[in-house]
Amino acid sequence: MSLVNIDRAIRLPAPDLEGLIQGRMIAALVWRTFNPGEQYALYPGTGSGNLPYDQYYRSHFLQVAQKALAQLDSDKVSIKAWARCEFCQTLNDSESLEALSLLTVWKTEALQQILQQRPFIFVAYLRVYLLPQPLEMPVHPSGNFVSLPKSLTVTDSTPVLSESIFAKRRQKLVNLESPEHPELEELQSALVHLSTTNPKAKQLDAEIKIFLGWSENSPTAKPDLDLDWIKTIAALGNRSIELEEKKSNYQAGTDFENITRQSLEFLGFKIENAYKGGAGGLDLFCSKPYPLVGECKAGRLIPSRTAEELIKLGGMHLSRDKFLESTKLVIGPGNPSADMLKAAQEWKVSIINAMTLQKLVELKAKYPGAVNLVELKPYLEMGRQIDDRINDYIQKVEREIRLRSQIIQAVKQLCSDSDFPTVVEIKVQYNATFAATDSKLTNESVKDLTIELSSPLTGYLGRIKGDNWQSDRFYFLRDLPLDD
Repeated sequence: MSLVNIDRAIRLPAPDLEGLIQGRMIAALVWRTFNPGEQYALYPGTGSGNLPYDQYYRSHFLQVAQKALAQLDSDKVSIKAWARCEFCQTLNDSESLEALSLLTVWKTEALQQILQQRPFIFVAYLRVYLLPQPLEMPVHPSGNFVSLPKSLTVTDSTPVLSESIFAKRRQKLVNLESPEHPELEELQSALVHLSTTNPKAKQLDAEIKIFLGWSENSPTAKPDLDLDWIKTIAALGNRSIELEEKKSNYQAGTDFENITRQSLEFLGFKIENAYKGGAGGLDLFCSKPYPLVGECKAGRLIPSRTAEELIKLGGMHLSRDKFLESTKLVIGPGNPSADMLKAAQEWKVSIINAMTLQKLVELKAKYPGAVNLVELKPYLEMGRQIDDRINDYIQKVEREIRLRSQIIQAVKQLCSDSDFPTVVEIKVQYNATFAATDSKLTNESVKDLTIELSSPLTGYLGRIKGDNWQSDRFYFLRDLPLDD
């Protein structure tokens, strides 16, 4: 971290400045060549030439531009950031302007109009840093440079983009490469108006920005009130809630059956409502991804005849073959009787505690793609109490998540010097930093992990493809947080 003294600001159109602060772009259109190392505060102005803003900015940026202009005050301005010039480029041909447009927020036609008025367009690549507190100052109606009312002493500890992300974005601009995911930019623009009122849209908006390299920090996670029901699974099973609320045994059983169905559906099973419980009905039957039949027993004891009830009702409502091939579960917090355990072993009926089910659902809630029902199936088909086996599965998944988080950290560590590591370099870093003696990774396993983590569906790493996997390079996008 270094101290920087700044006494002047450069005037940029307020929408351009907002694009820089949001990390949407790293370029500014300036009036002369800027030398690397020049540093200024960023003053928001109105100018976008002689064009209306809707003709100046690309469609996906119009809402941001409109909002930025609407926030300008006639008496005072708020300076939120400063920037250091890292490079300056001159452009003077239509093909370059079209490529520049795709990597920024300006329309090609607007850039072409600017070029008609001057021999070159000067594009400064700015590394932007946020001020700890905005600086309020009177409006200066004109001038490319604006003197600050007092000199600012700031640090470079709050960059909008990390060094590695900025270096990648700079490389794409210098080479005028096409954007990798223009369709995601369009999707993000469609989420702008939704994200102010819809928490899920806001989260998706944040994740897309991270994946596109516009941002690196996930918003502070807030408790999802829609998932509060998960914390009540075990309590509904042992009837503690019902005892507090003085509900009948029938109502207690119904409540536990309903939350068990909700839990299995949340995990990804397809519940068939035609078999819904009640007198003479199955408590639950799932048809996909494989048939699963279940009996729910709230209370402190799982009765001796529970397995027989499941077998009888399953045979009544399903064909014999369909029932026999189904995974068979009894879910409840109580202790199974000796007769129940004997019948469970004979008929391959597995018994799972309500708290163990809750742990499985909690894992799914925290890491939505973590629970693979096909991989889970063998753990459900033991013909005995299976809590130890489900806990084994949960621990296995948590180890796999930790491994991926550590691979991401290895890449992050290697990117600190603006160089993007290869698979072999990531393997060496991981093995030296995280791996135990008996858990060293191979090139092949690291290759598979880095490709998975750089998929658009995950977006934890970015990938620059080489001629083969040995020359592929990867860079950090976002963390995969863990509960330690």
